Amino acid sequence: MRIGTSLKRLCTAATVGVVLLAIPTAASAATPDVVTETATGAGSQSFALTIDDGPSPTWTPQVLDVLKAHGVHATFCMIGDHAAAYPDLVQRIAAEGHRLCNHTMHHINLTTQSPDQQRADIQAASDAIHAAVPGANIDYFRAPEGAWTADATQYAAQQGMQPIGWSVDTEDWRTPGVDTIFQNYKRQFSGGGVILMHDGSQENDRSQSVAAMDQILSDLANNNFTDDVPAVR
Repeated sequence: MRIGTSLKRLCTAATVGVVLLAIPTAASAATPDVVTETATGAGSQSFALTIDDGPSPTWTPQVLDVLKAHGVHATFCMIGDHAAAYPDLVQRIAAEGHRLCNHTMHHINLTTQSPDQQRADIQAASDAIHAAVPGANIDYFRAPEGAWTADATQYAAQQGMQPIGWSVDTEDWRTPGVDTIFQNYKRQFSGGGVILMHDGSQENDRSQSVAAMDQILSDLANNNFTDDVPAVR
């Protein structure tokens, strides 16, 4: 059963010889608040799927195929180093209408960095993403390991990126088994929730994430939840 997306607004833009679909945007302004619900709000018949640590040449194409099969748009929180290494995957993510999220350049815990280092790491990731998809919107920012700092959230908001957390940690990064990942989602999810899953890094086996994502999206569809963007406060 397909999940109908609420985001159907499409247009085209030519960049480096590649025709890209316009990425649905979250809102015109960002705030330093870390949001953990969808734009339609907690308790609504909606969800936002967020996917961290890619892109990966092995796992991202498989994740994109699952999303396409379910008619879902997700938010890809990309590490700048990986975006620079695999620009073709950044282009595919954008072309298929998914939202872009800055996950820093090197995935270093921000609390270990000075304010200047944090800003440089965030800016470098945006530059790497834009090198692949010039002019594309990067609507969101997520701190590695959820280790937020006031300097990072304020800088992200100044750059038009809404900080996003999550309300559902599937713990797929632990590779605990497909059923456990699914049960983690079932135990934590309520309407309007932001779900955390992973497609990277390349050295990690994300086959469980891919299989569990397919089951989770089927379950959401069967319970009449539709995909939405993470909120902007």
